[in-house]
Amino acid sequence: MASGAVKHDYHLVNPSPWPLIGSIAAFVMAVGGVIWMKGILGFEKHTLVVFLAGLAGVLFTMGGWWRDVTIEANSGDHTPVVGIGLRYGMVMFIASEVMFFVAWFWIFFEMSLFHGHRVLTPDANATVGVAQAWATWPPKGVELVPAFELPLVNTLTLLLSGTTVTWAHHALQVGDRKSATLGLFLTICLGVLFTSIQAFEYHHILADHLFFSEEASNSGLFGNAFFMATGFHGFHVLIGTIFLTVCLFRLIGGGFTPQKHFGFEAAAWYWHFVDVVWLFLFSFVYVILPGLK
Repeated sequence: MASGAVKHDYHLVNPSPWPLIGSIAAFVMAVGGVIWMKGILGFEKHTLVVFLAGLAGVLFTMGGWWRDVTIEANSGDHTPVVGIGLRYGMVMFIASEVMFFVAWFWIFFEMSLFHGHRVLTPDANATVGVAQAWATWPPKGVELVPAFELPLVNTLTLLLSGTTVTWAHHALQVGDRKSATLGLFLTICLGVLFTSIQAFEYHHILADHLFFSEEASNSGLFGNAFFMATGFHGFHVLIGTIFLTVCLFRLIGGGFTPQKHFGFEAAAWYWHFVDVVWLFLFSFVYVILPGLK
């Protein structure tokens, strides 16, 4: 084009070092994780060094890459067509996260519904009916977390945070930046509160050995399923809290407008996804399946 002006609605990104740096850092982190867990390659005395180096590289890549995307957005590169692509990308990402949690729910249902029908006896072929499986799940000796104590408080906390982030989003859409900032700040505080309560619950479980009884050889199955499902959800809450915190700093710094604020909108979508996943976790992991014991 002779004039050099852009004649289309698409954004052709400039060459970026982040894909290469991120790939190398992720590889180093993965290898470091294996070394850390297995203690191989003579790194027994420094098992965390390689893993932490890779993790630092991944975090550096995330910060730098997202900074560049923010600069592109502020420069006007995110046209309406690009915005549609970003929304499709976020929808696909959340869909992949849904399937990620489906895997953990599948594991928990498998353990609770069908694992009990194979009894851990010298006779590996000995089985009992599916109806009897409920009598052996959770395994004998496992003390359950009362669903309507801390888990219920955490449920109400996340539900409330869903209302505050929606309030913040609506306020930003109508140009009320003060209310948007307040709603976003309250959402972050509620996210921190959720994480703190869950950390306290984990401490209680581990300190009192609720899930790891010596009375049953398979009692660890319940603990493994519980910590994998709720722990990965807690990790997503932490990521979502960081996501919203970045949006808060951008909002305070003058970023986002009623017309262009997809960064915040994506964070709100992610937060609502976290809310919905927790409702399923609370319903099945804390209430329904343990209640059928």
